[in-house]
Amino acid sequence: MDMTLYEHDPAFVLERFRQGEFDFVDAVSEVEETEFFRYIGARKILSKLAESYPSPRRKQEVPTWLYIASNLSMRFHGVHSFHAYPYVVRCGGMLNAFGPEIAHKVHHPDTQDVTLHCSGFNDKNSYDRQTPCDQDFLRKLARTTPQDTLLGWFNHDVVKILKQHKAFDPEGIFLGDASYLFVPDNPNYENSRRLLFDEHNHPVDSKPLSPKEQARYTWRRCYKLISLVHTNRKSEFFLYAGLRVVSGEVHECPVFYEMVDGFLDAVGAGVMKRLILDRGFIDGERIAKLKQDHGVDTLIPLRKSMDVYKDTLGLMRGGMVSFKPYHPPSPRASVQAKPSRVPEEIRNREAKRQATLEARKLMQPPPPPEKTVSRRQIAKVSGLRSWSSCTVPVNVVVNKEIYADGHEQIWMLLDTEAGREPAASRDEYRLRTEIEERHRQLKCFWELAKFRGRVLSLVVNQVVFVALAYSLFQLYLLRQVKRPVLNRKTRTRLRDQLLPSDSNIILYCENRFALLSPLQYTNLLLTLSEPAKQKILTKTRRLRRQVTTELNLARPP
Repeated sequence: MDMTLYEHDPAFVLERFRQGEFDFVDAVSEVEETEFFRYIGARKILSKLAESYPSPRRKQEVPTWLYIASNLSMRFHGVHSFHAYPYVVRCGGMLNAFGPEIAHKVHHPDTQDVTLHCSGFNDKNSYDRQTPCDQDFLRKLARTTPQDTLLGWFNHDVVKILKQHKAFDPEGIFLGDASYLFVPDNPNYENSRRLLFDEHNHPVDSKPLSPKEQARYTWRRCYKLISLVHTNRKSEFFLYAGLRVVSGEVHECPVFYEMVDGFLDAVGAGVMKRLILDRGFIDGERIAKLKQDHGVDTLIPLRKSMDVYKDTLGLMRGGMVSFKPYHPPSPRASVQAKPSRVPEEIRNREAKRQATLEARKLMQPPPPPEKTVSRRQIAKVSGLRSWSSCTVPVNVVVNKEIYADGHEQIWMLLDTEAGREPAASRDEYRLRTEIEERHRQLKCFWELAKFRGRVLSLVVNQVVFVALAYSLFQLYLLRQVKRPVLNRKTRTRLRDQLLPSDSNIILYCENRFALLSPLQYTNLLLTLSEPAKQKILTKTRRLRRQVTTELNLARPP
């Protein structure tokens, strides 16, 4: 059975219902998850994902779109064990989006509990189906899909689909980063590595350390996630545009630039214009190649050991660098004013609370002078060519932090884009820290690294579908709900959007549906003509008999 899409057309459905014609009627709790699946179904996103998915199976008995939709639904609910799939299906809103032909509510013949009856896609089940597909099918397909093939699908086909739907902002800002995914110290986690980490989860080279020195640190088993994330200047969304899962000891730099080349091959020129990176991705040859071949400008911090850093310091000592005051943007600049509908007494109470907080801050002892930044300065040195491996001229943004005790701290940013103001480059680099928050949210709230399986294909499957679910839901909140402010919220906060928002009666007729409140439905029934009432009564009785007898061979409770 192919995917059936239902159009929200209340005028057509109600007109047919007044004539006594309908296909099915049901009571549903509308949840945001249902609207999400309707969105990606109506926009053909789900069908395109299914067409390009690299299924290892020659015979497709269960459609691929259902496998992808089921996988996405599990990630929304923070569930990664495939054994929990039946519970996710019954409490979630995915199946409401695909109509009664896929699933509808019935009563269990033994317990009389409300459950699902699903038509299924083959005749191999001994029991009546209560889920659209078996959880074992999901697990086996995930396990047998090679990890390299799955990553290739995400990094090539998925990003092409995102481009077709104009998901990429015209400014073309992309962020790159690498993050460790820690797992239990079990060598059965395929391709994982045991490394030494400090208290900040930064890797430590264990070779020059004695056993006594190593005891100050912690051995942890891990993978490394290398990611390419797309955002805009307002940080209204974060779309994963590239992923690689590698062993923990693999250096991220060559893997990342290979992934960037694959992204550019998939989407073509003009999509990526600005690449903001951490210093772990310093590679002069690749940065120059991106600038010359693809017109991509890179913003990245410099290491103190680099020649271009030392040359800039020499120019500063020679008095050839002119500094200007720098004032970082206020964090409150993007905070919207409270609506005027807030009662005056509440506004006054909040103003008093803020005044109290400010007074308490003034009463606190000031921080020590060596930790208090008294002022900031910024300068720019243009057209440097002392980086031998980078064949394009670079610009260095020099940042000086002057502390209250008089000491200074200097750090530098390298920018391949000419003509940009130094303050604009520094402000833009603040976007890179946003990717750290994305990693934190995926790990802490989307359960990214809580792997149930130890086979690498299952590990990669979990990472890919969490990133896909996260990205598509970001796009949905931006485009359909038009509430980009929610894209910064955690999954726990977003679950409020997945809870039932309204109870409705849903009418299906000829691949269209209408949502009615109980009062609207009652009013509609009482105002029908007598011939229409008789036709509806006859069909309702027939559907009622089906609902009570469809699960004759249900699984024992």
